[in-house]
Parts: sequence; C-alpha cells; structure tokens
Amino acid sequence: MEINIITFLLVCPMVFLAGLIDSIAGGGGLISLPAYMIAGVPPHYALGTNKLSSCIGTVASTARYIKNKSVNYRIGIVSVILALGGSFLGANLALMVREEVIKNLLLFVLPFTAFFVLRNKKTEDKRKPLSERTTFIIACIASFFIAIYDGFYGPGTGTFLLLCYTALARMDIKTASGNTKIVNLSSNVAALATFLLHGKLILVLGLTAAVFSIAGHYIGSGLVLKKGYKIVKPIMVLVLALLFVSLLIER
Repeated sequence: MEINIITFLLVCPMVFLAGLIDSIAGGGGLISLPAYMIAGVPPHYALGTNKLSSCIGTVASTARYIKNKSVNYRIGIVSVILALGGSFLGANLALMVREEVIKNLLLFVLPFTAFFVLRNKKTEDKRKPLSERTTFIIACIASFFIAIYDGFYGPGTGTFLLLCYTALARMDIKTASGNTKIVNLSSNVAALATFLLHGKLILVLGLTAAVFSIAGHYIGSGLVLKKGYKIVKPIMVLVLALLFVSLLIER
C-alpha cells in the first residue's frame, strides 16, 4: 500500500508516546496500534507493522532482564516454545478475519484491555508460593493462551502475563517480570514472522516508528518511576479516550 508524509506525522509521535508510556506504566500498544489505523493503515498491515516496532523495543528490555539474571529458564524455555506456537496460531487467525471485523473488534477490546492495564499496580502476591510443578504448569498454560491473544491483537499482553505469573502462578515480581519479557518477545517474533510471510507489513513505516519507540523507551526509563507513573496515567487515559473517539468517527 502507498503511504505519505502524513502517515509518518500521525504514527511516529504516537509511537514515541506509546514507548514512553510503556517504559513507565506498560500498555503502550493500546496507543500505537489504534494510531496506525487512524493514520489510514489497513488493520492487517497495522497489526504487522506494529509488531515490528514492538519487537525492536522489547529486545532492549529483554536483554536487560537477562543481564540482571531475572529469568527462570526452566519455566522460560518451555513458555517460549509454547508462546511461539500460540502467537503463530493467533496471527494466522487474525489473517483469516476480515479487516472490517478487526477494526470493529478494536472498539470492544480497547476499553477492556485499557481497564486491566490502567488498574494494574504490579504488586507482588503475598500468598504462600505454590509448588514448583504447579507454578510451572500455570505459567506455561498462561503463556500459550496469552500468546494466542498477542498474535491476534497484542496490546496489554505484558500486563496479562505479569498478572497471571504473579497472581495465579505466584512467582516473585522480579522473576515474573523477566519471564514476561522473554515470552512477550517470543510471541512478538512469531507474529511478526507470520505477518511478514503474508506481506502484511509496511517495512519503512515500521522501522521509522521503531526509532521513535526506542527514543520513547529511552526517555521514559530515565524518569523517576513514581513521579513518571503519576504523570503518565492521566495522559494515557486522555490519549486512549481521543483514540477511541477517532475510531468511532471513522466507522
């Protein structure tokens, strides 16, 4: 499809904002994916192009968690394999659905995922830890099914993984965050490969947006966490409301 300078001017600032918000509070995909669609990018291309910029942004944070030894590899390796399969399945399901359905679905999924992302405080579960076997099973099942969602749609995946790992599998917050990153990266890669193989990706736009995403992540990570989170939440609510209204108008 053809793109012009207006597309870049609409998408890149929103992807920058999404990266900044994601680095502080999570949920950046809730902003970046609708931004592509509002800029006129067809839904299937929006899903694929958003995965490209998301993948590049996730690599840096994943490397940081691995470097800090915050990953449980026993759970992580199996979870990654399941996430690759789940995301591949989800992405192929998305390609089977008509673009009009995906755009209309966004109007229902966006408020739902926004609710969970905005209310998530990322606090550690204080209950007694489960057995290693039970934690392993719950984490792997959650990884597979959430990866299907990630391949099909995406925004809020990291939040859903973290909630399942801490609240259901009762992993400590440090390990849960590390495993969330490697699973999220794996599901992003599988979905990206699927959209790329089907030609549903605008490479130039995705790579340009990725630069803005990295810049947003870099600046956001330099903010003081508590103050940054207090600032970001109301901004995110405002932006999500504007995006939602824009999607309604475009119907």
